[in-house]
Amino acid sequence: MSEKSSIMVGGQAVLEGVMMRSPDVVSVAVRKPDGNIIVKKEPFTSWTKRFKFLGWPLLRGGVVLIESMVMGMKALNFSSMIAMEEEEKTNPKKKNKTDKESKKGTDLTIVFTMIVAFGLGIGLFFYLPLILTEKTGVQTGLGFNLIDGLIRLTFFLIYLLLISLWKDIRRVFEYHGAEHKSIFAYENKQPLTVKSVKSYTTHHPRCGTSFLLVVMLVSILVFIPLGKPDNISERLIRLLFIPLIGGISYEIIRLSNSRYGKKISQILVAPGLWLQYITTKEPDDQQLEVALVALKAALNQDVGNAEWYTQESGQ
Repeated sequence: MSEKSSIMVGGQAVLEGVMMRSPDVVSVAVRKPDGNIIVKKEPFTSWTKRFKFLGWPLLRGGVVLIESMVMGMKALNFSSMIAMEEEEKTNPKKKNKTDKESKKGTDLTIVFTMIVAFGLGIGLFFYLPLILTEKTGVQTGLGFNLIDGLIRLTFFLIYLLLISLWKDIRRVFEYHGAEHKSIFAYENKQPLTVKSVKSYTTHHPRCGTSFLLVVMLVSILVFIPLGKPDNISERLIRLLFIPLIGGISYEIIRLSNSRYGKKISQILVAPGLWLQYITTKEPDDQQLEVALVALKAALNQDVGNAEWYTQESGQ
């Protein structure tokens, strides 16, 4: 294996496309219904660079998580918008909003979606497991938090298994695999071509899915010292520890990509890699091509014949 690249990149699968993020650029490449690839590219400066203290260990994990959620929602919205624009071209009657109205609606949709998603996530994966654990009658802090963590993890696995049965989600998982293969090739300084990236695995240790699973495992360890919550306020106060849990989990994921402590981190990250048997699927050549275009755009490289999206032209 060749020497690894020093620039860290990450990504996310979207509808018929991939988002890629480098330290200075966020790009999204989407396959349009006509077969062409369209790319949106924007400059990006992390809050951890704007405010140095936010880049400190344990703090940076929460910042990166929030930034990733915002960028992910924007990327998903862009991929949906491209599909809608293509539909409007075939059915002009559906195009009845101005660009300003459309952008305002988009921003509101992103905010509303994030609030709803956060609320459902807290309810389903945080509060409901606490209620169900209370029903078991366990009294010890250690036992309570172990059962709570097991229920939370079970909910998460069931959720992933159920959505993986959805045909459209399976295609997203295929783009997820294309994203990982492309990043692996880049990290190992291989040519960014479909032929070059095909041999790499779809399982990457810095995957967001791995991060979520590590979060759930770390939360058990963090919550154990808090003991058994006896009332609503003691349950809700655990929300204050989410940034700490996210920070610890982020450092574990980062450690998996470094020379030092690699053996320990590999053990901690291993469950997340196993989970990617569900959340990543083997992509085809066209999906790999889209992922590579997104990656090249994020690295400020030539994207070939791909189209560039601009808000002025709408294409």
